[in-house]
Amino acid sequence: MAPHLVFVYNADGGLLNSLKDLWHKTVSPHTYDCQLCAVTYGPLGMRREWRTFLQGLNARVTFLHRDEVRAQFGLSDLPLPAAFVAQGGQLHPWLTAEELRATPTLDDLMALVQRRWPQALALAAA
Repeated sequence: MAPHLVFVYNADGGLLNSLKDLWHKTVSPHTYDCQLCAVTYGPLGMRREWRTFLQGLNARVTFLHRDEVRAQFGLSDLPLPAAFVAQGGQLHPWLTAEELRATPTLDDLMALVQRRWPQALALAAA
């Protein structure tokens, strides 16, 4: 069974929040709280390399903001950003905030996903 990956940004959703985040990433990137956003998005949207990489995975991929994960799964006070494998309406931890914060580049993030891919497959099969 193909995994359903859920990446959760350490940011709230909505147009106004997106504009605020874009400004923050541009003006003061070293103080921006979402490393997942910082490495996967540029000023024009999701980076093509990331989108292509994800399409190459045999997985369903969903992106949520912290307010959306609260609304959809009732989860709050999660260390974010993080990634999960969704199964049966539950989120199972896959990539921790600590791991994602330690990925300074998109290449580092893609390497992390590749290294941890067997765990995602195992969680999906459980």
